[in-house]
Order: sequence, then structure tokens, then C-alpha cells
Amino acid sequence: MRLRHIEVIQAILQTGHLGTAAEWLQLSVGEVDATLKDAELQLGFMLFASVRGRLQATRETLELQTHIARLYEALEPVQRLASRLKHHHAPTLRALCTPPLANQLLPQSIATLRRRFQDTPCNLSSQPTREIVRSLLLHEADVGLSLHDPEHPQLQSSVLAQGKLQLLAPHGWLKPKQKYLALQDLAGQSMIGLEGHDPLSRLLDAKLQALRPLPVVQTRVQTYQMMRSMVEAGEGLAIVDPFTAAGARESGLDSCPLSPPIPVILYALTLKDAAATPALNALLEIVMHKAEALLAGASLGTPAP
Repeated sequence: MRLRHIEVIQAILQTGHLGTAAEWLQLSVGEVDATLKDAELQLGFMLFASVRGRLQATRETLELQTHIARLYEALEPVQRLASRLKHHHAPTLRALCTPPLANQLLPQSIATLRRRFQDTPCNLSSQPTREIVRSLLLHEADVGLSLHDPEHPQLQSSVLAQGKLQLLAPHGWLKPKQKYLALQDLAGQSMIGLEGHDPLSRLLDAKLQALRPLPVVQTRVQTYQMMRSMVEAGEGLAIVDPFTAAGARESGLDSCPLSPPIPVILYALTLKDAAATPALNALLEIVMHKAEALLAGASLGTPAP
């Protein structure tokens, strides 16, 4: 089977009509019909039967359908690359980040980047650090932003910014202009727990388990954003990263750093042997400046007005 055969079969599977398939492929009906007949001749069996005005896949075609769809999907990146080369577009910048950075920091940074690099397409995705590492090693991404350094021998970790874990509380829970909260003050408090195996969540759990009386944790969630939502729902206090805290303050919640402080570092992860493009260098610079601005607000430690 040739590539044109695959395209025609997939188009007819999707549309059920020669005419619609021809429009989809920007070919004439005669060309589609001839390609279909040629594919059937090479395969030695009928691919579609006419049933009440529609082309219905035969049993043999249904068995091929999954493999054809998989092959057709695999062609999409090639088609996008060919289109980019045809129009002389810059390479796509593929950026990944962990969930705490997906709500404000990375989208705002990409928006600023796009104003400077208008011909650079961007792909964004939110993944846990272990998946970011995997994508980088498979050359499926150009950069990953994380609050955890995986210390992988094939990756380079660059520190972009540093902040502190923040207490998140309902509006009015903190005193006006309160700059920090002692960790011991969380003893016996109703809190939302964080499920996870990253170093930051393990460190946080260890510190909370050392308090007496223990904080009361009735609900555990998987992300800092979910912790924020639970605080908004009145389920207790939470300790979150400073980027989540920045967005929470804008929505009316109180936040302040803990004392003693628990540092949070923002890392940029890239392959050691990968050449950085001008767009990637610009993105990292933008992320650094925006992170510093967000963290400066978090360090103020004042409740929301």
C-alpha cells in the first residue's frame, strides 16, 4: 500500500462518501475512486461496500482501521514540519512545566515571548517532573520548568528563581499585614494534605508530622492548585508553592511565608547537548523576570485586601 492509499482509506472511513473524502483531500472524485480501486487491486479484497448511499467498511478494512489511524496520526508531525519549512517558519518551541507553573507563570511568559518572536510556534504542556524528564530525553520537548531538580546526568538544571513555601488561608484568617506564620502555629490546625513523592512534598510532610499536636488532615489532594481550591471551599489551611499563592491572593485568599522558611527553587531543565535557540534563551529570561515579580509579591506576606 502507498501513502496515497492510506490517505484515501482514512478519508472514506471518516466521511463515508467519495465526494466528501475528495473535498477533504482536495482531490477530484475520480482521483479518489481510482486510488481506492488501485488499493483494492493491490490488496486483493474489497475495502468498502455501498450500503444505503454510504460507503461502509468491510470486515477486512475494520481490522486494518486501528493500524491505519495510527499511521495517519504519525504523519501529522511530518506534515506540520513540511508546512513550516514551506513558509520558512521558525522551529516550534516546545515547553513543559509542572502544574503549579501552568496557571500563570508559563502562559504569561509565552504570551510575552510571542510578541517578540511572532513567527515562532509554541507548544505548551503541563506534566509532572518525571514526565518532563522523559520528554526531554526523547527529544519531545526543548525545555521543562520544575520546582524539583531531578539531577539527571543527561540534563542541565539552571536556577531561574527562588521563593518560599506559603501558608494559604481563608480571607481574614491572618492578621492585617502579618509577614509570616511560625510553623508551630499550625499544630492542631485543620489542614489539606498533599499526596506526592517529590522531595518538596516529603519535606513538608516531615515538618508537619513533627508538630504537636499533629495537624488534622481529613483530605489529601494531588496538586497545589487543588489545595488552593479546597481552601477556597473552606476545608482548612494549606501550604503551597509561592506561584500558586500569588494567584490565590488575587482571588481573595490570605497567604504568607512560613517561619522558619522552606525554600522553593524554580529550575529550567534542558538537554546538556542541545543547542539553545534565540527563542528559548528569550523565554528563559522572560520566565526569570516574571518569576521574580511574582515571588516579590509573595514575600510581602500580606493578606488579600
